[in-house]
Amino acid sequence: MTDPSQSRFPFASQPAIPAIGQQALEYWIDGWQRTILFWDVLRQRSDQYYAQKAKEVPNVLSFDAELVLDGRTFERPANYLLVRVKPPKGVAIDAKKRPFVVVDPRAGHGPGIGGFKADSELGVAMRAGHPCYFVGFTPEPMPGQTIEDIMRVEAVFLEKVIELHPQADGKPCVIGNCQAGWAVMMLAAIRPELFGPLIIPGSPLSYWAGVEGENPMRYTGGLAGGSWVTALTSDLGGGKFDGAHLVENFENLNPANTLWTKNYDLWKQVDTEGPRFLEFEKWWGGHVSLNAEEMQWIVDQLFVGNRLATAEIVTSDGVRIDLRNIRSPILCFCSKGDNITPPQQALGWIVDLYGKDEDLLACGQTIVYAIHESIGHLGIFVSGGVARKEHQEFSSNIDLMDVLPPGLYEAVMTPKDAAAVNADLVGGDWIVRFEPRSLDDVRAIVQPDPENERRFAAARRVSEINLGLYRTLFQPFVQALASNQAAEWLPRLNPAELPFELFSGRNPLMRQVALLAGQVREQRRPAAPDNPMLQVQAAVSDAIIAALDGYRDLRDHTMEQIFLGLYSSPVLQALVGISASDEPPRRHPGIEPERIAFIERRIAELKARLAEGGLREALIRGLVYIGMAGPGVDERAFEALRRMRAEHGSLTLEEFKRLLREQFFALMLDSEGALAAIPGMLPAETATRSEALDKIRQIVSAAGEVDGERAERLARIAKLFAAGAPIAAGSGKAAT
Repeated sequence: MTDPSQSRFPFASQPAIPAIGQQALEYWIDGWQRTILFWDVLRQRSDQYYAQKAKEVPNVLSFDAELVLDGRTFERPANYLLVRVKPPKGVAIDAKKRPFVVVDPRAGHGPGIGGFKADSELGVAMRAGHPCYFVGFTPEPMPGQTIEDIMRVEAVFLEKVIELHPQADGKPCVIGNCQAGWAVMMLAAIRPELFGPLIIPGSPLSYWAGVEGENPMRYTGGLAGGSWVTALTSDLGGGKFDGAHLVENFENLNPANTLWTKNYDLWKQVDTEGPRFLEFEKWWGGHVSLNAEEMQWIVDQLFVGNRLATAEIVTSDGVRIDLRNIRSPILCFCSKGDNITPPQQALGWIVDLYGKDEDLLACGQTIVYAIHESIGHLGIFVSGGVARKEHQEFSSNIDLMDVLPPGLYEAVMTPKDAAAVNADLVGGDWIVRFEPRSLDDVRAIVQPDPENERRFAAARRVSEINLGLYRTLFQPFVQALASNQAAEWLPRLNPAELPFELFSGRNPLMRQVALLAGQVREQRRPAAPDNPMLQVQAAVSDAIIAALDGYRDLRDHTMEQIFLGLYSSPVLQALVGISASDEPPRRHPGIEPERIAFIERRIAELKARLAEGGLREALIRGLVYIGMAGPGVDERAFEALRRMRAEHGSLTLEEFKRLLREQFFALMLDSEGALAAIPGMLPAETATRSEALDKIRQIVSAAGEVDGERAERLARIAKLFAAGAPIAAGSGKAAT
């Protein structure tokens, strides 16, 4: 131990002084040492940033991975990579389970958030035995790459994953985090055959939706006058858009955290908080670039235009991107605590596309949503608690989601306790149930407002006008004056980038800080926990946070009032053509004649085949009929069915899914006719019919006692199975 009397630090040896003075001195030394250590952590962050930036393919994955495909080598290249994630020690992968593909968002940050921790989307999927792949990207885009190029590259990635897993029981489950959510949804609408279930956590698909007084970010485009600012920024950047601008937008949402809390929490607990801070900043500060064409498309079509949710986007080769074409089940995971993608933006597309519940069923689409009560946007991806609950349950029950009948459901989770019925049928710590919902339930969440639509439609038209004026009058001069040197230096001056430059080891002063920090660690003297100065410190911090929160609330309220006042103006709406007719300002697609004709043909086919099939079809029809009356589909019932399928039959998941949907639609079209046909589908042997009925009873009672309408329906199915008739000539006895 160093002799305090010989210490280089002031006041290391303390004469007898009053207690309050002693505490003040103790706090002063502690605060001074924490400040040195705090600066040193910032230095480490900067050095970490430049080390990451120097890598060709930086990421923050906590798992080892090997490259499978490099999109930069394709005929139409894009800076995207497909890697196979290697499972950690002790984790066994089942080759027959469907692969998981996690696609990370390119929203200013580098890749890896989907596998940031052991308890992550990738981590829980691998622990469930699924092969896992990750789609990331390099910091710099390929010259001229577009959003469509990225879609083509990702389609090839999925084709490769399917090729590598020919024995898998189902197509890949694709997780599109945040901005990647709309990207994979677009691809799934064009290439539905490539996808198994889709999980889109925190993904904004309906950008105009939100609640007045709560979601100010959606006003930003309108208040800036539209996307001309994006074009200007890209021109100044030499044809590239610095992702730090997007990060800055996120940080501006919560100035208290950005300007104070994040750094204060580090300074307050600098002895222990450094590693966690550096781990997160490795991703948060890993900024990437986008091509001007990419960013302009995103802002025009999505942020300001909001065209995806109403099937208004058409590709360069004339293909309309209609989310109703997606054939895979879609799980929308969002949170009430998310101020970047609130539930309204995550779910609004559903009521934008569908006017009636019947329309959703007619399209054969299955949509599940889950709403967390409080977690923030980043917590959806990085929270260990969310990973161990929601993501674990989604992974465990992905096959159940894949075979849900068409319709709208809410995923409801209840804790598994000792009193749970058939607890052995539950894979995790929570019991998952998919409860039927209606479009009215979603409308109650989204709260669509025609007047709000008119305001944002006016903002879209203003954006188009201003962008046209900028491109005609100013862009040629800006592009002529912009230089490579300016494009290189402007990112360094960005508020999101400048701290890295200032606190880097390149700064000679920070090298001295590093030396001083080493001495501080050797002679660290933290203040006692009961030091009253620490209470004063906390009170000052609380006051600063309250002041910054007050500023944020005033700013957001002012922004909202300006937006509402400006774009509610009848004069402005008239000038941009919004009031030129009584038509809705935004197209809400109906069911096109071609789709109606297809549905009619499908209905005729199903009605003609009501009596076709054998024992297998009759069993599934009975299960569906009973299940349609219940409060939802419980994972225990599906697990019981899965075990029976594994023991007694060779029916694949895809075949089961097809059969289940056929029986569902048969019951929807002609319930009485479908039920009346059951006795003729059954074998003559009484024992076989009784065995099948026992299986039905076992499955429907897996979640507990059968009562109410479900009990009545079970009784009706029992009578039909008891009345089984001899098989007609040519009919088969398909095994269960």
